[in-house]
Order: sequence, then C-alpha cells, then structure tokens
Amino acid sequence: MNKNKNIGLRPELYKRSSRSYIEGRAIKWILLACALVSIATTIGIVVSLIIQGWNFFMEVSIWEFLTGTRWSPILKPRAHGVLPLVGGTMLVSVIAILFAAPVGLGAAIYLSEYAADRVRRIVKPILEVLAGVPTIVYGYFALTFVTPYLQKIIPNMIVFNALSAGLVMGIMIIPMVSSLSEDAMMSVPRSLRNGAYALGATKFEVALRVVVPAALSGIIASFILAISRAIGETMLVTIAAGATPRLTANPIESIQTMTAYIVQLSLGEAPFGSLEYNTIFAVGLLLFCITLIMNLIGSLVVKKWRQKYE
Repeated sequence: MNKNKNIGLRPELYKRSSRSYIEGRAIKWILLACALVSIATTIGIVVSLIIQGWNFFMEVSIWEFLTGTRWSPILKPRAHGVLPLVGGTMLVSVIAILFAAPVGLGAAIYLSEYAADRVRRIVKPILEVLAGVPTIVYGYFALTFVTPYLQKIIPNMIVFNALSAGLVMGIMIIPMVSSLSEDAMMSVPRSLRNGAYALGATKFEVALRVVVPAALSGIIASFILAISRAIGETMLVTIAAGATPRLTANPIESIQTMTAYIVQLSLGEAPFGSLEYNTIFAVGLLLFCITLIMNLIGSLVVKKWRQKYE
C-alpha cells in the first residue's frame, strides 16, 4: 500500500502540490489570527467597560443609576439617574427610524420590483453614498440647513432640538434600510412572483402581498440594525441635538444622548479615576448592553422568520 500519496507524481506537480498545501495552511492561520484579533479586541473593550463601570457602581447604586430621572454628575446637587440620557437617545432614534423605515423600504421595493437593471446599477450606489458621508457633516447639515427650515414651520423650536437631529439621522440610515431590504427582496424566488402574476395580481400587489411578506425577516432585521446604528451615533446628535439631559418626549426641545454625554465629558477636565470620570464608562457599558440586545433581537428575528427557498 502506497503510504505517500505524492509518490508517482512528476517533480513539478509534486512541488506545485506542496506549495499549494503550504499556502493553504498559511492562509488558514492568517485568517484565524484576524478572527482572534477581533475577538480579543471585543473582550478588551468589554473588560475595560466592566472594570471602570464597577468603580462607578461601587459609589452609585445600579437602581439609582437606572431609575433616576435627573442626570447631573458634575454640577451640584449631583444626581446620577441615566433615564434622561436614555430617553434622549431613544427619542432621536425613534424619529430616525420613523422617517427611514418607510423611505428606505419604498426605495428597496422600487429597486427590487420596478427599476430596470441599468437603473438599479446606477441608483443603488448613489443611494449608498449617503452611508459614506462623515457624520459630523450630517450634524452641521441638521444645524445649519434643516433646523432653520423647521423653525419656519414651528416658530417656538430652539436651535438645538431632537427633531432635526432625528430627521437627519433618518437620512443617514436610509442606505442601511434600503440596501438590506433590497437584498432580502431580491432573494425571493421569481416563481413566487410569477405565480401571483398568473392569478391576476398587479405589480404593486405582488410587491406588497408576496415579496414583502416573503422577505419580512430580512426587512425587520434591517430596521433593527438601523435602530442600533442610530442609538450608537455620536457626532450628529452632539452637534444638532444639544447638551441638555432632559427626560422629555417633546422633539422640539434640546436633549442629550448617551453618546453626546460621553463626548462632552471626554473633552472636559474630569480627573482620571474620579466618579465623574467613571460615569463615562457606566454610560458606555449601558450603551453597549442596549446595542447588544438590539443585535440579539435582530438575530432572533432572522432565525425565527427566515424562509429558505430552493
């Protein structure tokens, strides 16, 4: 029995086989190293947040932090209730998704069901350019362009407000909603569409009653990922939404988000290791948990309602 499978090969074939084997092993280890770097980075971030956050919670109770309605960690009388920051973050995110969801879904339906291939190849990259615009540009766009127009409609709106920040953030996340939703719709088999057309359905009915339900898991996942993106946005809300930690549902008032607070205090003079300094990591840890929960919900939605076609 031949123990060496390469015996009998010509020398050049044997060298080529050995080189391919070595290259394959090298690529495998390089890719494994890349994956380990990503995992190690994530673990390092989590450990850093937990250690510094633990120092904060040694002085402030978790219950007070999560249920308090006043946030003033620097000015006296100090208070460490994070609900105003969470409320501001959610207010801007809700406004953003209420604007981005219908617009992004409509764009996805057009690209997948109505647009010709040539038009799709032109429009989709142009739409995705919005995702490459720096967020600080969106912030100044909201502050100097959107807010003045909104003030003509709502005279009592102040310069820094949640509405303009939310609307511009909705523009920013439209590419995520439209691209992911369009990919989900394009994966729906053509046979389902043809069957609906054979029953006399119009193109609009096929899109809404056949394609959208069949691609529902991907569409919902795109919404959840877009909300996660909105929750973690920093520079836009720092510039346009203001720096007033206020627990309110009024979108024309100034608010402060979790990310905006982290930026504000990071630029200040909070002494290293102080309670004020550790609030950054407590808020960051809460933000990490919220985005993690949103991503887990998105994964569960995809797994539960995913439809596989052959």
